[in-house]
This record gives sequence, structure tokens and C-alpha cells, in this order.
Amino acid sequence: MSQGQQRRPSSDQAQADGGGQSQEQGGGAVRYGDVFLAVTGGLAEKPVAPQDAATMQSAENLVFGETIKGGPAATMQSAAMRNERMGVVGHDQATDATAEQGVTVSETRVPGGRIVTEFVAGQVVGQYLAPDGADPARGAAGDDTKMTIGEALEGAGYAAGDRPVEHSDAAAIQAAKVRATGQDVYIPGDLAAQAQSAADANLWAARDEEKAKLGDVLSNATAKLVAHKERNATAKLVADKEVESDDAGRVASAETRNKDDKTVRPGGIAASVAAAARLNKQDA
Repeated sequence: MSQGQQRRPSSDQAQADGGGQSQEQGGGAVRYGDVFLAVTGGLAEKPVAPQDAATMQSAENLVFGETIKGGPAATMQSAAMRNERMGVVGHDQATDATAEQGVTVSETRVPGGRIVTEFVAGQVVGQYLAPDGADPARGAAGDDTKMTIGEALEGAGYAAGDRPVEHSDAAAIQAAKVRATGQDVYIPGDLAAQAQSAADANLWAARDEEKAKLGDVLSNATAKLVAHKERNATAKLVADKEVESDDAGRVASAETRNKDDKTVRPGGIAASVAAAARLNKQDA
């Protein structure tokens, strides 16, 4: 993993601290929690400041050689410009959390490319698949005739319809994510995290109609840019691959371990991934 990190000088921190009261009380300000789904805690309540955006732009340029269109730096620049016009923040101001902890862009190699994750003050604000000469929407898959893990998950969601999310579903989605991306790490707001949150919340729901539905969680699961710009954004896989027999086995194992009867659910996630693996094998 390589890492590019930018931090503001300590003098900027003092300036940010001095403007803290106006930030907290700035009505109508665009805050981190407004534009980044995964941001929580104190940072979510902070208005996006111009020097935060400039620092993220520098970090993106360091890794990509340019500012990513529609990425975190561009989102932050737009929010900071609005906040500056409103007088909520000064042009040379940085948010105190960003001044203290900085922003980070990290890279992790995966088959066919790299996964790039961007952080502000230690919290994820964006994640991308940067493929090596492949279609970004398909990652390492490459062959449009083969079914990918993301497509198998979408199929399972379509078949499930309004069935509530259960912990066996969340476990199967987590296993599928690991097989698709090569990463066994928790990322707030991603597909696996949303599935787990939905399963946990469903335990406390009084009626089925109040429960989160599997079809909603798995809608549009195929690999795409995850920028967390809207609170109602659907989480997606950040990388994808053609389904193979080993993938189907891992997903089935995760699903059955978390079901009381220890069996694969007919028409469920494991069954959908297994069917995709069989089709891909026949095509080969």
C-alpha cells in the first residue's frame, strides 16, 4: 500500500480554532455530514472549509495526477465555495479536525488494478476502483459475457423482492464483497456495512413492513464509484470479478454458518452466486 498525506501547518489550526464558534453557528452552512454519507461524530457537524478542499485536491493530485471529477476534492471545493460566499468560513481557513489529523489517500493493489480510499480526519469520504486497462465498472472482470459477483448479488436482490434482510444475508454479502474486492476490511457505508446495519435494525422492528428489504440493499450492487455525496446514495461494490466456483463456495459457507438450519436458502444470495458460477463454467 502506498499513501499520500497532506497536513495543514499548525498556524492554520489556530486560525480554524479561532473561527470555531462561527462555524458551529453558521446557519445553512454545508457540513461534512451533508455531503459525505460515511462521516459521523463531530466532523459531520463541521462546515467544509476552503483549505480542507485545497488539501484534499493536493492529495488527489499526488496519487492520480489530477483532481477526480465528482470525487471528494471536487465535492469539498463546491461546498467550501458556498460556505465562503455565505461568510461561514474564511478563504484561508481549515477545519480544526482536518488541521489536526489531515487528509489521506491510500492505495491497495487488487487483481486488475487498485482500490483507492480517501479519508478526511480518519473518516472515509470516497473509494474508487482504478483498473489497469479495464472497464472501471467491471474491474478485473473484463469479459462482458461472464456474470460477475455484483451481477449475481443484484439478481439475488431482484429475486428476494421485499424479503427482510437477515444476518445470514449480511454474512453472505460480506463474503461476496471480500471475494470481489480482495479486501476483508470494514468500510462504513459500503454494501456489506449497509447489509449488516439493516440486519441488526430488523431484529428490533415490530412489523415486517418496517424492516429493511434485501432487494433495496442489493439494488445496483455492481462496481461503481462510491463518493458518498448523497445520504440516500446506494452503496456499491468498488471492484468486481467473474464468479468462480471458489467464490460460490465461500459465499455459501458464510450464509449457512449464520442460518439456524445450516442450509442454503433457495433463491437466496448463495444460490444466486452458485448459479452464476455454473453459467460461467458452461460458457468457458
